[in-house]
Amino acid sequence: MGNTGHPPRFPAPGGAPRRSPRPLSPLREHLRDTFWFAPTAGLVGAVLLALGVLELDRLLVEALREQGAYDGIASLIAVADDLKGIITTVGSAMLTFIGVVFSISLVALQMASGQMTPRVVRLYVRSRITKCTFTVFLATFLFALMVQAAYESGDDPRTITTVPVISASVCGLLVLLSLALFVAYVNSTLRLMRVSHVIDRITRESFRVIDRHAVAEAGPPELPAVGGEVVHRGRAGVLRDVHIARLVRVARRHGVVLRLIPRIGDFVVPGTPVLTVHGGPPPPARALRYTVSVGVERTFHQDLGFGLRQLSDIAQRALSPAVNDPTTAVACLDRITQFLAAVAGRPLGTLHHRDRRGRVRLVRDLPGWTDLVDLGFAEIRGCATRSPQVTRRLMAALDDLRLLAPEDRRTPLERHRTLLVHAVEGAVRESADRAFALRPDRQGVGRSAPGEA
Repeated sequence: MGNTGHPPRFPAPGGAPRRSPRPLSPLREHLRDTFWFAPTAGLVGAVLLALGVLELDRLLVEALREQGAYDGIASLIAVADDLKGIITTVGSAMLTFIGVVFSISLVALQMASGQMTPRVVRLYVRSRITKCTFTVFLATFLFALMVQAAYESGDDPRTITTVPVISASVCGLLVLLSLALFVAYVNSTLRLMRVSHVIDRITRESFRVIDRHAVAEAGPPELPAVGGEVVHRGRAGVLRDVHIARLVRVARRHGVVLRLIPRIGDFVVPGTPVLTVHGGPPPPARALRYTVSVGVERTFHQDLGFGLRQLSDIAQRALSPAVNDPTTAVACLDRITQFLAAVAGRPLGTLHHRDRRGRVRLVRDLPGWTDLVDLGFAEIRGCATRSPQVTRRLMAALDDLRLLAPEDRRTPLERHRTLLVHAVEGAVRESADRAFALRPDRQGVGRSAPGEA
């Protein structure tokens, strides 16, 4: 199956049907990884909103003047004067409020990233509630300044042109919205400081990556003869993603098949071959502009193994002598097992992206089953020999996956199980302690052996 239609519906780990999310375009994905776009759009929106509402205030005064209702204009002036103090307070306090709140939150986030993994900062940057809160705060501040500047010095109903009554009311609504978002923001930031919620976020992002992928096709693709290579001409960095739709269009237009050489997540330097061209000469460099995205860090957009990488990092840091938190490592193993169980029966290997006529135009490789198992278990296994809680959970995870995985995928699981047994036997002297450390237990330490009280 190609990648021209909707992503396949992949069942959730609990058996319920999973709704396939709409795949993000590379532009939308990159904007979600930035923190400037939403506040900038909010400031522009605040200016447009202020201009529109102030125009309504002007039209209201003009309509009352045409009717000769100068007493009504005088009443509006009195109301606006009463609201002026609130507007002034909002304008002077909002920016200070923004600085204090976000400074404290960033310090808390720094503490959380130090205890778990620096990559947790990415969750903060991509958080919708964080961006929405910051955007509304700045928009409220700018809106209050514009409303404050709209006040006229005179108070004669016959000469005054505008009375910011509607705009002052809208400013009050923005303040209420800011307070509500502040409560939600504090709750979201506190959740990011709790390792269980961070692990859950990483797992959910990983499952979204699975849903966005087309089904891989087993076996090597049958491609025409190699006609050349396309090398990377940009800056050095991590291959974040590729613009699949654009590459398919370019390949179809030039009658060739493109194969992505590095995997998503690989580090590439200028001069590194990134595309192999089959069936013809390479397309011109202009046609391939903005098709390969290189950045300073990996993202979830097309990277199937990035979630396992983060879970493994958190577990390793939890098992370090400086932290010594095996329960967190067990929680990471729970989610690693969940992810591997979900892909245990799924075809992995090569993705064939087809054009509208069903012809293969782009080929790229996914991590294989062995790659994912090694990524999830190898480094944790090396750090877990002194923690029976983790070794027991790891044994249970390997046993469960051996039951769920097809027979041809059990070899890496059996290899990790054998290596774990050898490592524990070499690190633990007492035979009773070795038997305890190698007893499978899904809670780590929470279940006795059969026959024990």
